[in-house]
Amino acid sequence: MKILIISDSHGNIANLNHVMGFAKKYRVTSVIHAGDWNNLESVETVLSYEIPLHAVLGNADIDPTIGKQLRVKSEKFDENFLIFKSGGRTIGITHKPSNNTEYFSDTKLDLIINGHLHSKYESKETQIKIIRPGAIITGNNFAIFDTGSNRVEFIEDD
Repeated sequence: MKILIISDSHGNIANLNHVMGFAKKYRVTSVIHAGDWNNLESVETVLSYEIPLHAVLGNADIDPTIGKQLRVKSEKFDENFLIFKSGGRTIGITHKPSNNTEYFSDTKLDLIINGHLHSKYESKETQIKIIRPGAIITGNNFAIFDTGSNRVEFIEDD
């Protein structure tokens, strides 16, 4: 299974639409958004592609309608952290990397997804893979995670 990983869209609808267009090309089975949607239109944009969405909120998500809509329409949602299984992998999502220890220290995970820092990152030295996909606000930055191979591909399409 392939998962589209995005974060930090900060209301950039043009970039979100561009990146979501890759979902069909890569035949993704779900989307992960690691927070900082910034507005309800960002949520509606991702949901309009009708691909199961797993999401958390970020520090820029102060509008309460963002969380309300995600709670109703996402496949899985939590304001702060989310743990779910996909393709035989146990995945944790939280916006800030500093939350990893707080939320996931007692859980056996294969993968942790973060946003917040607007940079791409893949841990190579830890047993649990940690991925930051980069920020949608600064370009068409995203990642594709393949649950079968346990590999991530970072995409930068400008």
